[in-house]
Amino acid sequence: MAREAKHPVATIKKTIRILEALKERDGARVTELAEDLGMSKSTVHNHLSTLREEGFVVREDTEYSLGLRFLEFGGYARNRMHLYRVAEPEIKRLAEQTGEMASLLTEQHGQGVYLLRSKGSQAVALDTHAGYRCPLHVTALGNAILAHLPEERVRAIADEHGLDAWTPETVTDRGELFDRLETVRERGFALDDEEHMTGLRCVGAPITTTDGTVVGAISVSAPTSRMRGDRFTDEMPDLVRSAANVIELNLNHS
Repeated sequence: MAREAKHPVATIKKTIRILEALKERDGARVTELAEDLGMSKSTVHNHLSTLREEGFVVREDTEYSLGLRFLEFGGYARNRMHLYRVAEPEIKRLAEQTGEMASLLTEQHGQGVYLLRSKGSQAVALDTHAGYRCPLHVTALGNAILAHLPEERVRAIADEHGLDAWTPETVTDRGELFDRLETVRERGFALDDEEHMTGLRCVGAPITTTDGTVVGAISVSAPTSRMRGDRFTDEMPDLVRSAANVIELNLNHS
């Protein structure tokens, strides 16, 4: 799964490191970034000045932060995806129907990328958003995708990204993960029982094309207090699978 460039451009790598640091810090000064990244202050300042000139960062007093021009690129990348355009109305309908948080996820470079999150009337606020990336093994969405990828691809993803624990309930053993993925394939949906976030449960179902290729997954998330018993194991899986089926039909025949 290596994606190493044959002729990497060092300057671009530095720029990306600076942007990632700005995101992690939610804004920073030149001195802070230089110390964290092991770069000279003049190098960091030159990169930030150029990014600011092009609209990718903004400066308030002496602190820099990411600019909204990234939203233009992210919005364009998402809107050109056939999956997003087809799934959007069904995700919103699912959120309204359940009153909870409905999500659409796809896989890119071995990680899950949220394309859409729609809040129902009772949905809890979560610290995720469109564009947010997460490991595939910690969510019902990710498990639904992994279950329909070739085994060698799943092993490669685990090798590259690991199976870190996000909560005490996260599956971190490779053998246990493969057993779970087999169960997901058999029943057609995946369950996340506080594995991504303590106090939260999630039901996910894959979205596949006519040839069986998995292109994404949808889910509904809710607090454990509202996602119990039959609602967690039967009612919600039926709703999520039904919505996934509608998306698949529209995706494959439009």
